[in-house]
Amino acid sequence: MLVPMLAELSGSIHVGLAAFGAALGVGLIGMKASEAVGRNPGAATKILVQAILAIAFAEAIVFYALFLVKGGS
Repeated sequence: MLVPMLAELSGSIHVGLAAFGAALGVGLIGMKASEAVGRNPGAATKILVQAILAIAFAEAIVFYALFLVKGGS
C-alpha cells in the first residue's frame, strides 16, 4: 500500500519540479529580453524571435516530464 503511493508521489514531484523549472526559465528569459530591448530598441524584432524560441524550448521540458510520467505508468 505504501510503495504505490510513494511511486505516485515521486511522479507528481517530478512533474512539479519540471513545471517550476520551466516557469523560472520563462520568467528569466522574459526579464532578460526586456532588458535587452531597453538597451537596444533597434534590435527588438530579433530579440523577440530569440526569446520566443527560448521560451518554447523551456516549456518543452514540462512535456518531456509529462511523457516520462505517463509512459512509466
